[in-house]
Amino acid sequence: MEITFENVRDIIVDTLSCNVEDVKLDTNLIEDLEADSLEIVELSMALQESLGVGIEDEDLEKIHTVQDILNYIKSKRA
Repeated sequence: MEITFENVRDIIVDTLSCNVEDVKLDTNLIEDLEADSLEIVELSMALQESLGVGIEDEDLEKIHTVQDILNYIKSKRA
């Protein structure tokens, strides 16, 4: 399965209970979507469950935007 922006966007919308139109590639998870650290961990678990790739705990602090998530997942699947 190819990882697309739409896949990741839908997981973010479901996990963070935000509006789909609020999620763009440059959307900052903390500043724009007001996600806290627990929600970021929940998002990582949801990505793992849905896409088979989660964000390692030590890498969570490096993830700020939706684009960061896409880049991270694609690098782990390569």
